[in-house]
Amino acid sequence: MKAKESIFLISLGCAKNLVDSENMLGILKSRGFDIASSIDEAEIAVINTCGFIRPAVDEAIETILECVNLKKQGVLKKVVVAGCFVQRYGYKLQREIPEVDGWLGTGEIHRVADLMADGRPSDFVPFFISRPTYLADHSVPRIPTAPFYSDYLKIAEGCSHKCSYCIIPGLRGPFRSRRPESLIIEAKEMIDRGVKEINLIAQDTTQYGSDLEGGSCLENLLEQLVKLDGIRWIRLLYCHPNGISGRLLDILASEEVICPYLDLPQQHVNKKILTAMCRNPGKETPWELIERIRSKKRRISLRMTLMVGFPGETEEIFNELMDFVRMAQVEHLGVFVFSKEKGAPAARLKQMVAHENAEQRRDAMMALQADISKKNHKHLIGQTVPVLVEGSSHETGLLLKGRTATMAPDVDAQVLINKGRGMLGEIMPVLVSEAHAYDLVGEIKG
Repeated sequence: MKAKESIFLISLGCAKNLVDSENMLGILKSRGFDIASSIDEAEIAVINTCGFIRPAVDEAIETILECVNLKKQGVLKKVVVAGCFVQRYGYKLQREIPEVDGWLGTGEIHRVADLMADGRPSDFVPFFISRPTYLADHSVPRIPTAPFYSDYLKIAEGCSHKCSYCIIPGLRGPFRSRRPESLIIEAKEMIDRGVKEINLIAQDTTQYGSDLEGGSCLENLLEQLVKLDGIRWIRLLYCHPNGISGRLLDILASEEVICPYLDLPQQHVNKKILTAMCRNPGKETPWELIERIRSKKRRISLRMTLMVGFPGETEEIFNELMDFVRMAQVEHLGVFVFSKEKGAPAARLKQMVAHENAEQRRDAMMALQADISKKNHKHLIGQTVPVLVEGSSHETGLLLKGRTATMAPDVDAQVLINKGRGMLGEIMPVLVSEAHAYDLVGEIKG
């Protein structure tokens, strides 16, 4: 029997895309393919792409062309492309990049092994694309690629919001929640293989269960997850501001296992801009939401994302956003420049802000946030905090690195450990001795 080819998968984009990549790896392995640890050892490259905004599209194209070049050199036999880039541009990609041997849209990732089938005419390039409705559950094989101590649990797929700047509903389909029983099974499997930190992800985690019968909701799911033996940290990512219920805050305030952390894609605070974004400002202002979160006895750290340069954002409106950042004093801030994406309603709006001006606004806001972050971090000097040890620092092998419960993987600051014996993947006490704009420094105690 002929051995099947070895495959190397390149995952681009967000953590939600990473989970798709891990499912594809699991499916391929279950169908007899070898999974290569580097592209040099592979016969086939599978690229799971992002296509949300222009920089992601550029990265996808660059990666595809690099793999196509390896194919021309004889290093690879096939190049397969999957994900949002494929879903966005459709069949025209066959004409633009004919060297690719197969294409998969976001709703067809479960067919990745079928796409590899032999026996097709040499000039036939399979292209699997449809309106996304597929939803992977615990029964779909998955090969983890994240560190063994931390993993992502995708609780839903797609999005049903209608934000005017965003094309994700078209790329990922409508919001569809996984069954709570399936999520509990997968969470138990994670714990059994040593995962300490489970990060809940979806396009909007607060919307979880709204499409299911039986009263499923994020709050109920959290109450089930905290009962699992062996779980240390549960983190909530991508929480729409309009979905932050009083009950959710009470759970965050009372359950030690749930990280005191909220990831809020606020985007803006000006009512005119929020309305143009088709993000219903709601009855509660962004500042009132912050005050409600801060009113809890347990301090809940906030990661917020904001967008600058949206059409119609005047200097006065931008200054309103800067004033909000000064007052809110959030622990982590991501600032993005508006991207005019074809297919998004906001691309047709007038009063466009010059890209250069928007970048200057972003830089000014991040400079302000650097001062805020340093001030927030100084309060931690002299305190001993639990830190998840993640191994050697990328900057120097002389230091270990880790994260507190108020720091999410990949996107937030880190703790540099300059003294003491740390154990990879363990949550250990660290005495903070230095505080910088984005990183803390400390030593392991005990």
